[in-house]
Amino acid sequence: MDQKLRPARRRFLEHSALGLLGLATAPSWLSAMEMPFSKGGGGNQPNPSFKPDVELELIAREEGVSILDGPKTQVLRYTARLITGPKEVLTELPGSYLGPLIRLQQGQKVRIQFRHDLSEPTITHWHGLHVPAEMDGHPHQAISKGETRVYEFEVLNRAGFHIYHPHPHGATASQVYSGLAGGLIIHDPEEAKLGLPSGDYEIPLVLQDRSFDRNNQLVYASNMHERMLGFAGDQILVNGRLGGGIEVASRAYRLRIMNGSNARIFKLGWSDGSNVIVIGVDGGLLEAPERYPYVMLAPGERLDVWADFSGQSLGTVLTLGSLPFKGVLPKMATSMGGGRMGASKLPIGSAYPIVTFKVTQKMSDSPTLPMHLSRYQHYRLDQVMNKDRPIPIAIKESPMAMLLNGQPYGQGGFQPFERVPVNSLQLIEIFHDHAAAMEHGESSVSPEEALKKPSGMGGMGHQMMGMGGMNHEGGAREGGMGMMDGGMMMSMAHPIHLHGQQFQVISRTIGMGEEESYGTVKDGLISSGYKDTVLVMPGERVRLIKPFNDFKGVFMYHCHNLEHEDMGMMREFRCVARNKERD
Repeated sequence: MDQKLRPARRRFLEHSALGLLGLATAPSWLSAMEMPFSKGGGGNQPNPSFKPDVELELIAREEGVSILDGPKTQVLRYTARLITGPKEVLTELPGSYLGPLIRLQQGQKVRIQFRHDLSEPTITHWHGLHVPAEMDGHPHQAISKGETRVYEFEVLNRAGFHIYHPHPHGATASQVYSGLAGGLIIHDPEEAKLGLPSGDYEIPLVLQDRSFDRNNQLVYASNMHERMLGFAGDQILVNGRLGGGIEVASRAYRLRIMNGSNARIFKLGWSDGSNVIVIGVDGGLLEAPERYPYVMLAPGERLDVWADFSGQSLGTVLTLGSLPFKGVLPKMATSMGGGRMGASKLPIGSAYPIVTFKVTQKMSDSPTLPMHLSRYQHYRLDQVMNKDRPIPIAIKESPMAMLLNGQPYGQGGFQPFERVPVNSLQLIEIFHDHAAAMEHGESSVSPEEALKKPSGMGGMGHQMMGMGGMNHEGGAREGGMGMMDGGMMMSMAHPIHLHGQQFQVISRTIGMGEEESYGTVKDGLISSGYKDTVLVMPGERVRLIKPFNDFKGVFMYHCHNLEHEDMGMMREFRCVARNKERD
């Protein structure tokens, strides 16, 4: 493996007090799990015939910001300048390292001139937006320092909360962790008619976890174990700031919540035990409000929550926190590490506060929660082209491989089922292929064959349990771990993100042996509405219907555990003309 660090990465690791120690001890097989870092050279020019309603310049640069008391923290940060368009397009988050909030209207034509002043290549992806392939921020389009990548597209999405973040292969995780991320909100006429809370009463909440050294510098993954699980920090930041405390009035608010973490999964619930009222998800508003005892939120997912403080007395404090849960980490890691993800002192699945709301103002007027929110098309099985042959997305994880459909990113070319006709509706099934993981990524069956196995087995699965494996508490039984336990022992939760148009989840099936852990999360898994990222629990099969409309070209699908993505758990669909092998 090439251990020579790029300048920006070297500075980041030095500030993080990691140096070369972790890299020097990396196993020799690591090079087989990493694709070469995306090279620059993806600059382009504006299209003179494209007449934007909104134009802005977006810049990625290194800066020092105040996050903790004392020395400034060195981060990578997006800044923006509005060139053309309404002044409300850009909103800065006070005191935050996060990029400005970008607000757009459905139907607007948008030009974004992205350039960066980093020492390593990068590219920006518009997570959740339905844009042409060449405007999606593909890793191959990464630009070098001083270059400009011009994005031009029409806003086709309905109202919703989306993300912009870097997408260079091999460095997405470290660049996001060091600060490069921002929110993008789209509005439309249907939403405007509802009179939902806005202005001071609409609060974006970007949730991230970070670790700091004694000099206030970010600490990132120092070993392969932390990367295999996905890195998790030991402090929770809200909108890029520590200490999430918000003063509110006794009225209703709209909380726009994003999980901007690399790998941490949240189980969000209120401290008083009241229901979480969800009005929207990744792809926008639901048809009607839905009430949950808690909601699961994986990296890349978003929630639109109605929070009503009406009737609360002055001084009342309510906390939105993460509740205890199990099952998202490999059982091997649970038995060996006590449930901790990487080096985090804040264990995944433990209970901790995230943000507090203190009522400091009494108000008599408050909007009423609408009983009807939106209308959208519901996809049906009789509409898909491939009802009897769903496209497989087979998750394979082991100490030697992080793969989708038996291949790492950039190898093997497009498999037949990864070629999808444009303007088609496709059935997709995501599942864990434990049999292939047993072979460290060398599967003896194709993804299509693994797809036919019973739910939760993925080739072997449940019959491997009970052979010197795990007890119900997730600890190792006496006698150690049998060789046949490898697949299930390594299985963990994965947030799977599909680029392009959003999809609808139509079913979830949990395999045998996972019911106990699944019971701690299942009531907070939201399948309603349009999604672009879905959390797939160990042993679970998720079926969804996704449109591939309007645009030909290459669109990514990958795990949004960002360390997994960088390690190769990423593939591509090639959207092609109907009845043609090639474009």
